[in-house]
Parts: sequence; C-alpha cells; structure tokens
Amino acid sequence: MDKSFETGPGSAHKRRAILIAGPTASGKSALAIELAKRVNGVVVNADSMQLYEDLRLVSARPSEDEEAEVPHRLYGVLPSSEAFSTGAWLRRMSDELELIWSAGQIPVLVGGTGLYFKALTEGFAELPEIPEDVRVKARSLADDGGVSELKAALAKAGDRDGAEGLNDPQRLARALEVLLTTGRPLAELQTEQQSPPLLDIKHCLCLVLAPPRPWLHERIEKRARLMLSLEGIEEVKTLLARELSYKLPAMRAIGVKEIAGLLTGGSDIGETEYRLVVATRQYAKRQETWFRNQMPDWQRLDPSNEIDTARIADEFLRAE
Repeated sequence: MDKSFETGPGSAHKRRAILIAGPTASGKSALAIELAKRVNGVVVNADSMQLYEDLRLVSARPSEDEEAEVPHRLYGVLPSSEAFSTGAWLRRMSDELELIWSAGQIPVLVGGTGLYFKALTEGFAELPEIPEDVRVKARSLADDGGVSELKAALAKAGDRDGAEGLNDPQRLARALEVLLTTGRPLAELQTEQQSPPLLDIKHCLCLVLAPPRPWLHERIEKRARLMLSLEGIEEVKTLLARELSYKLPAMRAIGVKEIAGLLTGGSDIGETEYRLVVATRQYAKRQETWFRNQMPDWQRLDPSNEIDTARIADEFLRAE
C-alpha cells in the first residue's frame, strides 16, 4: 500500500471524499446513498462485518434494491471462512479509491468500524495477528474492569507510557493485546511500521451520526426483530452448517451466537431477542465512545431529525 494522498496541482479536486461514521442502526447507509446520488458518488463499505457475503441481514448490509440505486463497492466480497485485517481492507480500499477517482466520481465511505476511518486518514501500522486467548483476556478486562484495570495491567506488563498516555478502553485493550503478543509497546511498533494515509482529511467531508439514545435503542430493537425473521434465522442456520471456527470474524458477528442458541434450543425467541438487543446496545455504546474520543472534530448530525442532504451536498461541491 504505497499510494498516499496526492498534493500536486489539481489533486485536491480529484481525491476528495465523503466519510460517514456512526453507531449501528443509526441510518448511515441511507444517508450515504442520498449523498452519493447528489455528488455523483460511489458508496464504499467501511464496516468490517458487511464485507462478508453470508451476512447481509445479520450485518444490516444494504439490500439489493438499495445497492441498485447507486454504485456500491466492497460489500459482501469475502467468504465467511476468511479472516480479514485492517491492512488487507486498506489495500482493497486503495484500489477502489483509484478506480472511483479515475472515473471522475466521489467515494462516499460509510461504516461503523472506527479503526478503518482512523487508518484511512492517519496512516496504519500493520501489526501481528493477536492470538484468540490474548484477545479474550484483554477484551474481558475492558468489559469488566474498564479503564483503570486496563491501565494497571498495561503498566504491569511493561508499557507504562501507554498506560499513562491512553484513556480510551478500546485503545488500551489493543495496546495490551499487542504487548502480550509481541513483548513490545504498541506505540513503538506503530512508529516503525506506519504507512501514509490514503486520504487527506482536510479535503474530506467528515460526518458522524450522533443520535439520541432512546431513538437509537428503538431502532436497535427493530433490528433485533428483523434478525429473528425467518430470513434472518435461515441466514445464520446456513452459516452454521458450514461448521466454521467461532474464532473467525464473521462468526463473531452480533446475531450469529445469539441465533445459534435459538437454533440449538439454548434460548427461546424472547430470550434471544433480549440478548440481541443487549449485545447491539453494548456495541453501539463502544462505537460512540470511539467516535467521541477519536473523531472529536468531525461534524455531528442528529439522524432523528431530517438531515438536509441537498444542503450538505451543495456545500461539499461548492468547496471544490
């Protein structure tokens, strides 16, 4: 991945982009489609679960009708048997961006995976694969002990600078994972291996959907009921029939484990819906924490109110 943002004459016009982040169920895909229609755009996936071909309904991937409204890229392009890293996604994204820009179109990147946006706009260090037992240990500590225990564990393991300099639980957990795996601090590895960003944020329209909590919870509950439709249950049933390892990213998607419990008799429909709602709310909360801490300068939009896509698109185009 050796293509960095061009800064020569005329390149800012060529390499502009719209970035749309937000928690699950906040209406990102619909907004991306409306903006893409107005700016001659191509919607490009920045969500790690929507990459997988077997997870259209479980991951809330755009429907076939929605994908037909404007061009979509990087949706459903991977088998669930494949583990896909942020670095691999960036390499695919680099190629997609080049194709879109060369066609005179605007990429509209949309998703809920905060690390993807950070890597796009700040550069990325390709780090080693984290063993599952280490990942579980760090994530469990994040869920149960929070920031204070993560800091203590990181300092005890030998990264005192990371423990003092980080305050986001996800970043602390990541630093602990890397340290336990490699024996070296995350910041040290990132400095050595950092690649240049693919996008210059100064030439991008950066949006974060920030809905009111009650509004978002209502949509999450609606999504849980949709997952438990016959189509959603059949989707998970088909995936489980492949007998894939639960260590794979696709098998860790919210909805897979919960509906698997329903299919095996471990829970009834009411309990399964409750588990889906709780897991999705927790995930949305982690996403909101990331966006708040990592994207403080991005423009916030409230999707519970009507968003003036015509104004946003016009202002973006005039800024060329």
